[in-house]
Amino acid sequence: MNDKPTHVPEPETANELSSGNSALDPRDFRSALGTFATGVTIITAMADDGKPYGLTCNSFASVSLNPPLVLWSLGMYSQGLPIFQNATHFAVNVLGVSQQAIATTFAKSTVDRFAGVDWKPGLGNAPLLADSVAHFQCRAANRYYGGDHVIFLGAVEAYTYNRKEPLLFVRGGFGRFISGDIAVPANS
Repeated sequence: MNDKPTHVPEPETANELSSGNSALDPRDFRSALGTFATGVTIITAMADDGKPYGLTCNSFASVSLNPPLVLWSLGMYSQGLPIFQNATHFAVNVLGVSQQAIATTFAKSTVDRFAGVDWKPGLGNAPLLADSVAHFQCRAANRYYGGDHVIFLGAVEAYTYNRKEPLLFVRGGFGRFISGDIAVPANS
């Protein structure tokens, strides 16, 4: 753990941002990013061969309310990258605390992640996983290249949600939100 601020001078060219020439230690940077708690999602799409595909993702974020847009990112060398690049639609399945096991399964490179998983086809046949806290059914609107990831922008065409408790991820592990009775001072 490092409490000292790390600062990198302004890059001389835009290429420095994507060339791997950063002065930051990648492992320490990942640890710092891990202090930000996120929700846990499984992004799904239907492959060209008609097989469902999905992976665990915590890079999901909202972009815009009007028009309704969301984004998520995927590593440039992910085996699923061609599936999402070719899909017309994808679904963001926001997981609940009872779905930690499925989050772990979809994070691994297993042969059949959908074995025993209850799902139904959504728009573009993107799988909607049962018992999820929310589903965002998206038309693949655009993609952008950022460093070692591809950022997928989705136009939300349908969504559902419920009041189940969401699954969280922080510091390399799963957790849950506990709303406390502790009042937080407004100036903290």
